[in-house]
Amino acid sequence: MLEQIRSYLNKNMALTDAQFETISANLRIRTFSKGETILRAGEIGTYSFFVNKGLLRCFSIDEKGKEHIIQFAPENWWISDRNSILFNEPSDFFYDATEETEAVVIPKDFFEQAALLVPCLLNMNNIMLHKSIRFMQKRINMLLSATAEERYLDFIHLYPNLTLRVPQWMIASYLGITPESLSRVRKDLARKHFKG
Repeated sequence: MLEQIRSYLNKNMALTDAQFETISANLRIRTFSKGETILRAGEIGTYSFFVNKGLLRCFSIDEKGKEHIIQFAPENWWISDRNSILFNEPSDFFYDATEETEAVVIPKDFFEQAALLVPCLLNMNNIMLHKSIRFMQKRINMLLSATAEERYLDFIHLYPNLTLRVPQWMIASYLGITPESLSRVRKDLARKHFKG
């Protein structure tokens, strides 16, 4: 059941069987039911997750009870509240399973401990952190300056198979627009013969 994460790691480095067996000793697989909450706002996160199959998401809830989706994590994506994990602070976000999900549960000190045995893992963790920062910077810029259509097209590029897996209101929440606006965008794109 750890084959997927091993394959992911092997794309970035060559791990021997013995190395992977040693560093994966503290990893475990967990299945989350659809709708199951993994972390609530106000709780302190202690784990990251690598999605084998299914779909996790991160979102906040404002004072009016409206959800704002920050990130989806489909197969072969990582998701975590790095701020909560690294600085031991209560999370501002909720994490839950949008579908029944199988994920690898990764302890907070995994990369530091594993890097003692496989030093190149530290570099990989740094690259992942930089990719996460790049993702968030682009996301902020899209929310501030892109049109609804540009945001939707970017969503399809980033998450090519999610339009059929999540309800339209979730996509609208991620895009920062109303479901009605999303419906208009999709109709406009359909008129332009775009499929998505």
